[in-house]
Amino acid sequence: MTKKTIITSAVAAVVVLWGVVSYNSLISAEENVESKWSNVQNVYQRRADLIPNLVATVKGYAEHEKSTLEEITDARAKATQMRVNVDDLTPEKLHEFQRTQGELSTALGRLIAIAENYPDLKANQNFLELQAQLEGTENRINVERKNFNEAVQAYNTKIRRFPTAILADLLNFGKKPYFEAEAGSEVAPKVQF
Repeated sequence: MTKKTIITSAVAAVVVLWGVVSYNSLISAEENVESKWSNVQNVYQRRADLIPNLVATVKGYAEHEKSTLEEITDARAKATQMRVNVDDLTPEKLHEFQRTQGELSTALGRLIAIAENYPDLKANQNFLELQAQLEGTENRINVERKNFNEAVQAYNTKIRRFPTAILADLLNFGKKPYFEAEAGSEVAPKVQF
């Protein structure tokens, strides 16, 4: 073998090794994003599963608040029907997902406000437990959305850094969208008693 052949073979081996390592790290980063997205969907599903129990508990005390209860049921139906696959996660689809989940959050807020008008309901152990479960779920949602955004940031950074960006572009590893605050969320809600 000539010196030129050895050098060419060594350079080719380094390039192939770099390609394999880079590809595997891209796959790992993409899988991490998918895993975090599954966690986000999981906590939203948990919330949707708790809502019928909460509505049934409140319904016994607040029969004449039927329109709010129906609104929650409708919002829950929309939220559970909205499915976004992480492989097809576009900013538009993520925004629509966030919008339907936001409508459900708003309806739940009105339901909790209704409870303030019913002292017996506020003291009911089932209601208190369900309310605590929903509050815990809302916290989990925030944590999982944060974890998802961190995974997306790591992934998006990886696919944009040179020289991995070349491989990412060749293999169609595209940028993933972030969860963003809903419009108007920067304004604190007014609490009136």
